[in-house]
Amino acid sequence: MEEHWKNNDKADLQKSLTPMQYEVTQNNGTEPPFRNEFWDHEEEGIYVDIVSGKPLFSSKDKYDAGCGWPSFTKPIEDLEVIEKMDTTHGMVRTEVRSKTADSHLGHVFDDGPGPNGLRYCINSAALKFIPKGELAKQGYAKYEKLFS
Repeated sequence: MEEHWKNNDKADLQKSLTPMQYEVTQNNGTEPPFRNEFWDHEEEGIYVDIVSGKPLFSSKDKYDAGCGWPSFTKPIEDLEVIEKMDTTHGMVRTEVRSKTADSHLGHVFDDGPGPNGLRYCINSAALKFIPKGELAKQGYAKYEKLFS
């Protein structure tokens, strides 16, 4: 539940996350396209930061960008997603990180649909999915309104 976030140290995170989740969130890694948990996931619900549990994205804003990773047009709350310049791999991109846990999530690009034209390309390994029917039970009742 989002209310119980504490700043885990690296040793605790290595125990609680899978190797891929740790590599992506803590070492700015990237999982393989089309071979990750949520790239083609269509169930209604919200996606939260795997480290902090903070809500990040809604299935209402998810779409198939054809890139092999989950793509969203916008975050649930702008304040929980921060953007940083990324000049790795000989490119200039905009990295997306979670504010609370400082987890690497993925990148945002300006080739998306919708009024803002953004595509948040996010690693599944950085996310935990909370189904619409489980929101209240798991402490996210205030997000039920997204699906009414």
